[in-house]
Amino acid sequence: MEKLMIEGGHPLEGTVQISGAKNSAVALIPAAILADSTVTIDHLPNISDVAILRDLLEEIGGEAILEDNTLIVNPEKMISMPLPNGKVKKLRASYYLMGAMLGKFKKAVIGLPGGCNLGPRPIDQHIKGFQALGARVTNEQGAIYLRADELVGARIYLDVVSVGATINIMLAAVRAKGRTIIENAAKEPEIIDVATLLASMGARIKGAGTDVIRIDGVEQLHGCRHSIIPDRIEAGTFTIMAAAMGNGVTIDNVIPLHLESLIAKLREMGVYIEESDDSVFIRRNDRLNSVDVKTLVYPGFATDLQQPFTALLTSTEGTSIVTDTIYSSRFKHIDELRRMGANVKVEGRSAIINGPSSLEGANVKASDLRAGASLVVAGLMAKGITEISGLEHIDRGYENLVQKLRGLGAKVWRENLDIEKDVEKATQ
Repeated sequence: MEKLMIEGGHPLEGTVQISGAKNSAVALIPAAILADSTVTIDHLPNISDVAILRDLLEEIGGEAILEDNTLIVNPEKMISMPLPNGKVKKLRASYYLMGAMLGKFKKAVIGLPGGCNLGPRPIDQHIKGFQALGARVTNEQGAIYLRADELVGARIYLDVVSVGATINIMLAAVRAKGRTIIENAAKEPEIIDVATLLASMGARIKGAGTDVIRIDGVEQLHGCRHSIIPDRIEAGTFTIMAAAMGNGVTIDNVIPLHLESLIAKLREMGVYIEESDDSVFIRRNDRLNSVDVKTLVYPGFATDLQQPFTALLTSTEGTSIVTDTIYSSRFKHIDELRRMGANVKVEGRSAIINGPSSLEGANVKASDLRAGASLVVAGLMAKGITEISGLEHIDRGYENLVQKLRGLGAKVWRENLDIEKDVEKATQ
């Protein structure tokens, strides 16, 4: 078992390069199934989710070569191989295989998705969309079975704004007959990224990034080359770290518009931020104001930034209230922050933070990806050494985190505790 070790209290300074977007990557890779020739995706993050999806493409007969953040997918020999178990259980975004395989083969068998446990995250809107397009959907022995004689375009209104359902319906609809209209669609930048890839493959899509997306189905899609957008959540996480400990940090390879809601809150707190075309410069303020935050669908405050932002709020003067309207169980990091000395409690879907707290290093555990990011932020601020276990969650979403933090001056390293125990036994 590995732990992430952080010696807190060291200021951050310099420049950090942001990787490609995880939340785009996990949809773009399944989308490559829809093509009839080679698809190349550049600037993918080197994270475990990407490696798992690459392996899943190979399981269904595709050739998938991943080198230097570039994935080359040849889908010509892919078949509709059932994937009821195994690696599909390891990440939530495996559900994008449903829409892609349904669009390509008119059938799919996919195990119910895994990923971080953030409370109920039903896929009913995905299923509603597939059924509207003409698919028969059944749940058999813990797997979703999708079958269709043909897919026909339809008008689909999403009862809940859902990024996953919006993308999944897009994937199925691009090769359906006729026009599909998705109403109350999600507007996230990752949806635009997926639509851009599909358009480069020959799909006919209009309205991505708005609440109404129109898709005219085509019979075939061809290969293309696509460069993924920067990861706005990684960029936001480093922005929060810089707000906590930065003596002058430049976040490079970002789209500042994607961070608009976060930047507005940080400025309200008193953080100095300067934006340029593709970078953000941050310098901390030793005296931060408390603020209230409510997570909302894009372009509102991202739920994926709520946890690291909550850690930052422990350093502010006064009382802050963070309300998460997206996921009901996204406060599992609070108990770990308490271990470090934070004065924070949870009431319903809100966390109430009273600051400032003087955080102390402690042994803590990441329960999910963004909870892990929260503990890293706390560890950078804390006195002494923080030991974070559960690194498999952090590795799902942050490429080369240790190297990037070291490049900014942080004292951070990984330790393999199993090896240390073996050495200790051998010397006894």
